[in-house]
Amino acid sequence: MTTVANVPAPASGMLSDLQAGIVGDAKLVLIGLNWTLVQGPHGIGLAHTPVRGTAGCRTSPAPGDYAGTALADLAALAGANNIFERAIGFAAISAHHNRADLPGAESNGLDLLDGTGRKTVVIGRFPRLNERFPEAVVIEREPGPGDHPESAAPELLAQAEQVLMTGSTLTNGSLTGLLPLIPSAAFVVLVGPSTPLAPILFDHGINALSGLVALDEDAIIRCISEGAAVSAIRPYSRFLTLQRD
Repeated sequence: MTTVANVPAPASGMLSDLQAGIVGDAKLVLIGLNWTLVQGPHGIGLAHTPVRGTAGCRTSPAPGDYAGTALADLAALAGANNIFERAIGFAAISAHHNRADLPGAESNGLDLLDGTGRKTVVIGRFPRLNERFPEAVVIEREPGPGDHPESAAPELLAQAEQVLMTGSTLTNGSLTGLLPLIPSAAFVVLVGPSTPLAPILFDHGINALSGLVALDEDAIIRCISEGAAVSAIRPYSRFLTLQRD
C-alpha cells in the first residue's frame, strides 16, 4: 500500500460523513476525457473530469502514484485544492459506497418526481428535461436560454416543493450551500453517475439518491479511457435508487 503525499486535513460535516469507514486500496485511477474513475476493492466510482482551461486547472500533483493508494487517502482528496485531485477524491468516495452488491431499486430517480403540478427546481440541466418536467425552473452555472443563474437560487429554492440536483453539485462544492436554502418539506433527489449511494446523505436533507453501480468493470474502464459519455457505459452498469424511509 502506498500513500499520497499532502493529503488534506480531515473534513467535517457532509464530506466527513461520506469519507467515514472507507477501507481497502485503489486498484486503478483513470482520468478520462469526460469522467474520472476510481476502482476500489468492491466497486467503481465516477466524477466529472474537470474541463481544461477552467480557473485553477492543472495537472494532478502525483501522476503514477494514485493506484495502489489507500482508498481512504484518495477519498480525502475530495477536499484538495487541485481540481483533478478533487475529482479523484469524489470518485473514490463513490467507489466505496456504490458497491456491486448494493441492494436498492433498479429505477430512475427522475421517476420519483411529479412531472407537473408541483413547484420543481432543477439544479443542472438534464437532456430532455423539458419533456419530463415542462414546468420546472432550471438553475445553471452557465445559463442557457430559459435557465436562471446561480444568484437566483435563494429565491427559487425557497418556493420549491421538489428539487432535482445533479451529482455534480456535490463534486463542485455547491451542494452544501444549496441544501439550507430548500424548505424542509420539499422532496430532494440527487441523481447522476457521480452520485454516491450513501444513505448518510439522508441525514443532510436529501430524500433520494440515484446513481450508478458497475456490472462489468473492465468494460466501463475501457469505455472511460476512450472518452465515453454516460450512454456508452449504460450497458455495463445498473442505475440504482435509494430512498429515505
